[in-house]
Amino acid sequence: MPHRIKAQRGVKSRKAMRTSKKTVKAVKNVKPGTGRILHSKHAVHAVKKSKPAQNPVVKSEPEVVRRTIKKGVLQSVRGMRDILPHDFRYWRWFKDTARTIAEQYGYQEIDVPIVEDVSLFRRSIGDVTDVVQKEMYEFTDAGGDRIALRPEATAGIVRAYIEHGMLNLPQPLKLFTMGPMFRYDRPQSGRYRQFYQFNVEVLGSEASVIDAEVIVLAYTILKELGIETTVHINSLGSSESRIQYKKILQAYLKSRKNELCDDCQERFLKNILRVLDCKNEHCQQLIADAPELVDSLDDESRKHFVSVLEHLDEVDIPYVLNPRIVRGLDYYNRTAFEFFSADQENGRQSAFGGGGRYDSLVEQLGGRSTPACGFALGIDRVISAIREQKIEPPTQPAPAVYLAQIGDQARKRALQLFERLRKAGVPISGNLAKDGLRQQLELADKKGARFAVIVGQKELIDGTVLIRDMESGMQETVDFKKIEKELEKRLKI
Repeated sequence: MPHRIKAQRGVKSRKAMRTSKKTVKAVKNVKPGTGRILHSKHAVHAVKKSKPAQNPVVKSEPEVVRRTIKKGVLQSVRGMRDILPHDFRYWRWFKDTARTIAEQYGYQEIDVPIVEDVSLFRRSIGDVTDVVQKEMYEFTDAGGDRIALRPEATAGIVRAYIEHGMLNLPQPLKLFTMGPMFRYDRPQSGRYRQFYQFNVEVLGSEASVIDAEVIVLAYTILKELGIETTVHINSLGSSESRIQYKKILQAYLKSRKNELCDDCQERFLKNILRVLDCKNEHCQQLIADAPELVDSLDDESRKHFVSVLEHLDEVDIPYVLNPRIVRGLDYYNRTAFEFFSADQENGRQSAFGGGGRYDSLVEQLGGRSTPACGFALGIDRVISAIREQKIEPPTQPAPAVYLAQIGDQARKRALQLFERLRKAGVPISGNLAKDGLRQQLELADKKGARFAVIVGQKELIDGTVLIRDMESGMQETVDFKKIEKELEKRLKI
């Protein structure tokens, strides 16, 4: 058994599955559609008559022009960016939405380190993948350990699952996490070297309904954010299926090898399935008529795939059978999927994320054999789409009360009062650094406050405060000790 990888030191049905010959034959003879959405009760039947799918194209956008750095002025590292307060409302909306829906489905939040032992990713993602060979940030720390900034989250979660004995908990274990990932890639519009992902992982179940559940979860999150998507789905089969298919694909591409791009010529020798995922237009033309993996599926993988599609039919999730979905990481098997939204203006398609089944990864990293399935959504890409489509996040409720003060002594009392009202559950805002009353009342009006609570020198002496109705302008003097009850009565808290 392979040795286990630990965290770095100091880093703290629809009906039962169809197995009839007719249904199996329908999926075996699938000729994926050209973008027609297949859903509801017609899905499995319709795939018989559909035509070969075009490989989804994600064209590179112009490379981001690096800003000129003025002498002596520090700026963010190339490929990194700051998320400023006026942008953060989109991030808060995504995180709140994703967390709420995941918890409704029974998922628990987990967090794992952004640094891990390099061997974790070499053994999980694969030595010959672009991520490990070209894109991973790795270095030797002061203690001589070879570590890496995580390029994805699944491997770290699986490592934690093994290290902390979570395989002994009731299974399946349903987890989610959010956070930054790092890849040394070419910075482009909407793509960064530090990027953020929302990850969902289910460990301990091989049931096809789990594949469907994680797809539905991701689809629901995107829909709740106002983004209409279609699931592009494929089956990679078992390891035996892929070995057989790789030989067939190799034979098909052998005479065309020299016409492939440089990257694909290397993939031809090391990981030929990745040729199917190439975005080079000439390579796409060369593989347009290539044999499809679905024709090499073993019976169990085919039955599993049919069952996944039937579950998606039951909840009307739109999907396209796409034989070019192979995912970029070596640990996937059986179901693989990505989420796309077509840009109607220029025909460009952008993947918001994807995932699939990885039944061998836990054992590969030193645990016992444990089936698993999951996905990742690119938060940066989702937010870019939200902004491009001019979708506005829900507005935050205006503070009901604005606290204003006049003079230094009143400011001290105001700070005490602010804390009292906050503890009492009064929605309150204020700016204790401001001095002029008129300026503070203008801010209260701008924020949409219903009442302003004013503390001045006279009020300090009398032990009172003024409550001003911002709509009518009427003011009333209230005992300082009774302010909470008075506001609760007016606000009906």
